[in-house]
Amino acid sequence: MVKESYEVRGMTCSACSARVEKFVSKVVGEENVSVNLLTNTMQVKRDEKISVEKIIKAVENAGYEANLKNIDKKDEKIDKISVEDEMKHRLKISIIFLLPTIYVSMHEMLYTPEIISKILDGYENAITYTFLQFLLILPIMYVNRKYYVNGFKNIKNPNMDTLVGLGSMSAAIFGIFAIFMIGYGLGHGNLKIVEEYARNVYFESAGMIVTLITFGKYLESRAKNETTRSLKNLMKLTPKTAKILKNGEEVEILVENLKIGDEIVIRPGEIISADGEILDGETTINESAITGESLPVNKKKLDKVTSGTLNLSGFIKIRAEKVGEDSTIQKIISLVEEASSSKAPIAKLADKISGVFVPVVIILAILSGILWIFQGATIEFAFSIGISILVISCPCALGLATPVAIMVGMGKGAENGILIKSGEILQKTQEIDTIVVDKTGTLTEGKPYVTDVIFEGELENFLEIASGLEKNSEHPISRAIMKFCEEKGILPREVKNFKAVFGRGIIAGKYICGNEKFLIEKGVKIEGLHEKISKLENEGKTAIIFAEDEKILGIVGISDIAKKSSEEAVKSLKNLGLEIIMLTGDNYGAAKKIAKKVGIEKFFYGLSPAEKSAEIEKIQREGKKVAMIGDGINDAPSLVKSDVGIAIGAGTDVAIESADAVLIKSNLMDAVSAIKLSRAVMKNIKENLFWAFFYNIVCIPIAAGVFYTKFGIKLTPMIGAAAMSFSSICVVMNALRLKFFKVEKNLDFEEKLSEEVKIEKSLLNDKILEVGEKMTTTLKIEGMMCKHCQKHVYDALSQMDGVTGVEVSLEEKNAVVNSEKEIPMDEFKKVIEDAGYEIVA
Repeated sequence: MVKESYEVRGMTCSACSARVEKFVSKVVGEENVSVNLLTNTMQVKRDEKISVEKIIKAVENAGYEANLKNIDKKDEKIDKISVEDEMKHRLKISIIFLLPTIYVSMHEMLYTPEIISKILDGYENAITYTFLQFLLILPIMYVNRKYYVNGFKNIKNPNMDTLVGLGSMSAAIFGIFAIFMIGYGLGHGNLKIVEEYARNVYFESAGMIVTLITFGKYLESRAKNETTRSLKNLMKLTPKTAKILKNGEEVEILVENLKIGDEIVIRPGEIISADGEILDGETTINESAITGESLPVNKKKLDKVTSGTLNLSGFIKIRAEKVGEDSTIQKIISLVEEASSSKAPIAKLADKISGVFVPVVIILAILSGILWIFQGATIEFAFSIGISILVISCPCALGLATPVAIMVGMGKGAENGILIKSGEILQKTQEIDTIVVDKTGTLTEGKPYVTDVIFEGELENFLEIASGLEKNSEHPISRAIMKFCEEKGILPREVKNFKAVFGRGIIAGKYICGNEKFLIEKGVKIEGLHEKISKLENEGKTAIIFAEDEKILGIVGISDIAKKSSEEAVKSLKNLGLEIIMLTGDNYGAAKKIAKKVGIEKFFYGLSPAEKSAEIEKIQREGKKVAMIGDGINDAPSLVKSDVGIAIGAGTDVAIESADAVLIKSNLMDAVSAIKLSRAVMKNIKENLFWAFFYNIVCIPIAAGVFYTKFGIKLTPMIGAAAMSFSSICVVMNALRLKFFKVEKNLDFEEKLSEEVKIEKSLLNDKILEVGEKMTTTLKIEGMMCKHCQKHVYDALSQMDGVTGVEVSLEEKNAVVNSEKEIPMDEFKKVIEDAGYEIVA
């Protein structure tokens, strides 16, 4: 199937979009087409055997025009500006001629100079009085001729233009008829006819109707532009050109001409045009557009950079790895565009009603007029009733109720790194009652940390050997041990004959390291360590044992740790009334530890990807609506199986393909925001639909004169036209309230090891001979004003010798420092002063 986006021209109301959808669905199938009135676009999935021309022909058969959507955003923007300018031009001319028309028709109630009274007043001036109004409305009707042309062209399948065109043209024709009757009355001396028709000329209504509708449409278009602001802001993050190196010289090319492997030069203040790897240079990058994080990130050689992010300080050269439509920023833009153009299932009710709404209104207007005549009303009164019904009925509000809310909601999510793929997923998300979460990389950091070091002899000697063994391995556990040793300032000892045994351990000459089973196989005696190894495993940790010539040197405990945001996110999800279940492939100890840490009571462990998917299916059979939150790679089967799959990760290809929603910031708090956002959008849609239905249910009977006989309430065509415009504006403005939606606070500020490393001396005795002491110092700091200050203080303190953890509070104006040794206050003062701040007593 081929997915395409089309521009559709000529649609003015939900009846139009419903008709286009109906005709195209006959070609591609009902489930493969979605027409959006707000953006005047159509999303189509077609078989390759079905041509683009055939789809365009179906739209033309429906009475509209279509073409494949222009990927040139610049041209698209120019088109939108020209449409709005054209509407503004029509409105200006309409007002210029409408004001004197109203003055002429109502001059008797206003201040009127004697010269004007001599021209307009009296039976003798009746023709002048009416014909002048006719001449004044001709320019108004001409500049707004689209209502008549489109309206009568679609008379067999009427739309909003048909209602407006019929109402306005009928008023004008009746006015012309009145001129003839006045002429007849004057010619035959029948002044009663002259008086009757001179008081019932509807020329001002003919002009007022199209002017008010144009004014409403203009305001509506201005408001609708606000709904697409988030998407426009995303598009601004794609630079038009990029500078690449060719034969050692810089050449500027269009971004769409970039190729994988191109070497791109990026200077301070420039937006990065492709995903890639830094070949040369160091810099600080603002990634807030992609991750939502306000703090800049330091980048150096071999680090990855993302398209759409801003280079702040350094000069760098990168190698392009993902370009054009494959780049992160373009994928995000495409996702948001497609999602914003989609429909929620709740919109189907409005679509069905819109399909029959306009014909029913026309029939109702005719029947009401006839009924009033049979009850003895004048033709003029019945005519006024018919016109009022035509112009007050509003299918636009029905058509806008769903797409405006979805557009604003999707844009708000995208601004904060929450990408929901469609309106259908948005509706499903608010129906969720059970959240299933993966452990590794979702609730936890997804990478191992050293949590325990148990050794004999000298600590430094043991760590030198450990880092020497691990430095040549790419295993995540090896990298965790190397990182720990680097932070301690330990240099790796040179080892010979390095050999890694996959999934088991490492052998290098007389040294060996690995799991318990591996060392036993190699003849290392570990009988006295069973209790300590079991203790580590019961705590959910992996024990790596090191030995030299069959003599135990030490054990390193490795564990993944919970993200700081996970506990708060689980608590927030529970407060939303959701049941939380954790699924993991890890062992019982690791699963229990994380579940307890974050507050999850129900969890399943030791599961393969297929078993996770089966567990979700089991939950669904209990009648529950399940959302699965995973990393989008190992959890792909579960993401697909669940009612809503939410990938938590930095927009990886697998995550985007397999999940229904993507949380770019890798923060579980965004899952809370996604659910709250879906609930807010669906509530807004229901409010819009209620207003649209309520408006028509109340206003059409009033326009039909139902309350006239008893209460004397009757609407004029002018009030009807104003009310029609106002209803659409109200729907759009209500949707814009979603722009004030607040996402959940991101709790992860420079995530660091949340558990102190426990260091024990002596392996073979139960008694702990030495335990690394944890020192805590609280520093009161003056001069911090913003998050950048917060980061500067954090970086300065983190780099101090012996510091194991730092928490900096901007609100409290302090820093809490954990260290493995006592650090003199003078050293703290010097570091803080060098950073540009001051420690106070």
